[in-house]
Amino acid sequence: MDTEKRKRSPWIYLPGVLLVAAASCAALVVFALHNAEKAVLPEGITSAQQESLTQPGETERVNSVVRDTSSVPAETSSSAATAAQTTAGATHTGFTPLPELPLMEEKPDKIPNLPTKRIDYSYGVASGGKPHQISVDAQKFFDGRGYKALALDTKSEDKRLYLTFDIGYENGVTAGILDTLKAKKVPAAFFATLHHIKTNPELAARMITEGHIIGNHSVSHPDFSKLSREEMIQEIQGFDNYLRANFGYTAPYFRFPEGAYSENALHLAQALGYTSVFWSVSWADWDTSKQQGSQFAFDTVTSRLHPGAVIMLHAVSKDNAGAMGDIIDWAREQGYEFRALSDYR
Repeated sequence: MDTEKRKRSPWIYLPGVLLVAAASCAALVVFALHNAEKAVLPEGITSAQQESLTQPGETERVNSVVRDTSSVPAETSSSAATAAQTTAGATHTGFTPLPELPLMEEKPDKIPNLPTKRIDYSYGVASGGKPHQISVDAQKFFDGRGYKALALDTKSEDKRLYLTFDIGYENGVTAGILDTLKAKKVPAAFFATLHHIKTNPELAARMITEGHIIGNHSVSHPDFSKLSREEMIQEIQGFDNYLRANFGYTAPYFRFPEGAYSENALHLAQALGYTSVFWSVSWADWDTSKQQGSQFAFDTVTSRLHPGAVIMLHAVSKDNAGAMGDIIDWAREQGYEFRALSDYR
């Protein structure tokens, strides 16, 4: 009997083997497809929303559905960054790349006939815990014309401060500023040029993963009042698409280089889904050859603070870096609280 079994042909077992192999392959295919879908979709985006990401003119809606860690308070940014991280090494942050958006195309008959004359933004020097009338009037102008622009928070009743920095190149002090912000648990916005995030990706990634906002300060820092609408689109979306592809990140905040704008440019930024962010507190800190010491920076900034202030500093200033911790402590002692731009409504 046993001898007879051994003489049977092994081919009689082939159908069973094939059935097992087919079932295994099917399971592997389902598993691969399931994980491929999870890898393609950015964190927080559904399959239906994915289809809209490549449509022109969808910047504002996309910004509302993409998981944006810039609005995460600094004290909770570590866990939030871990939750958002999906593909380690895919970008400088480790986040999954976001789809780049096609450049917005405008129909000529839909473009409003707005003034293109350059407006040099002015904020006045605040004192006595009150904003200068120039800042007040600037915000009234934006609100009265229906522009999404922030120079001064006149809507909140509490003593809010919004800390922002402009950064076009690195002067060796940004890491120190980030250290202070992390220690003090203060959120900030860094309006960067493409040059800065390209040449200092580790600093840009740190800003994002530590809960700060990277704002759009354009590709090449031009005078927007002198650009065509097509050129403005390239400057703004060019920066944003680089962030999307290389950092897996986007944020709907724009600052005009040098504060120079026109109503036409203000409208264009809004059409792309951005809030234009100006300021009501600043000082001449950008000249690295004329730094006057951290005490000077402390005295200047604290003397100009007021409820609802948007503070604009330059991250190249050693004076600002040296005074940052003391400025934050003093402001809090006076009852001020630092809020993220995303808290402004």
